[in-house]
Amino acid sequence: MSATAIASPADQRQGIVLVVDDRAENRRLLERFLADAGYVVLTAADGQEAIGAVEAAGPDLVIMDVRMPLLDGFAACRVLKNDARTRLTPVVLMTGAAEREDRMQAIECGADDFLAKPIDFTELKARVRSLVRLKRYTDELDSAESVILSLARTVEARDPLTEGHCERIAFYAVGLGRRLGLATEDLAALHRGGFLHDIGKIAVPDAVLFKPGPLTPEELAIMRMHPVVGDQLCGNLRSLARVRPIVRHHHERLDGSGYPDGLRGDRIPLLAQIVSVVDVFDALVTDRPYRQALDVPEAIRQLRREVAIGWRSAELVESFIEAIDRGELPVPPDVPPARDRS
Repeated sequence: MSATAIASPADQRQGIVLVVDDRAENRRLLERFLADAGYVVLTAADGQEAIGAVEAAGPDLVIMDVRMPLLDGFAACRVLKNDARTRLTPVVLMTGAAEREDRMQAIECGADDFLAKPIDFTELKARVRSLVRLKRYTDELDSAESVILSLARTVEARDPLTEGHCERIAFYAVGLGRRLGLATEDLAALHRGGFLHDIGKIAVPDAVLFKPGPLTPEELAIMRMHPVVGDQLCGNLRSLARVRPIVRHHHERLDGSGYPDGLRGDRIPLLAQIVSVVDVFDALVTDRPYRQALDVPEAIRQLRREVAIGWRSAELVESFIEAIDRGELPVPPDVPPARDRS
């Protein structure tokens, strides 16, 4: 890979473009054109080199030929699009004007666009500008989401008793969701929802959050606002649209006695119900200001009681219990052992 510093520092705001072609004259032609348009240009001579360049430099756009030795453009594009770290980097594949099969394969391997050779440089400039702008918007959303996730960590850090709670909820929820055969996008939402479900507690005063005894009606009202606050914090991020119902509704109960909206039965989103079940379990098996941790058998009995009184789904609870019993969802090693309660 070569990083060519042709653009001035002021021009670098346009973005970074990686040009991939096994023919040096083609690389130089595109490099000069894009540099004159204000982009920082990196180059690579084959698909394998391109993958390394994307991982190392994080370009805003990849323009790649499809016919190359070692690893062709189709295979390299497929690798980039199957990797969570690079899948959001736009990839434009260059194909022969008459190669219809190439264009179809470019779509199938996940390319964001394709250009027909010989290159129309007016078209190239317009497409590069559009795709780099899209990448910048994506990066801004990712940065905003990172801030929200950091806030969730801050909430957890306020209380040493809840250390690791977010990771465990995410782990349990994804495991249960996978057991239920949920789609990939639902599993991703459960993972994020596990981290973000209690983010609204950032607005709950310490005196309420860590109170060792029962809450007064006023304090209870404050505590019960945290799902609403969390929903509002996530509200402006399109990337968290599937997570918001988890954040808002993970304290609802099937009989309508939950909060904040008193939803009943199937009106409670399934992903929120999943997080609710695993959240209750984790709360039961860890120390809290108002009580000591229960052992796993007792926590399981408590979950089944909540099914019996109409709070939780029997199907979800029993599936979760079975996953624990089979070792598919191992509980943390510091959970109390079974105690003699006779």
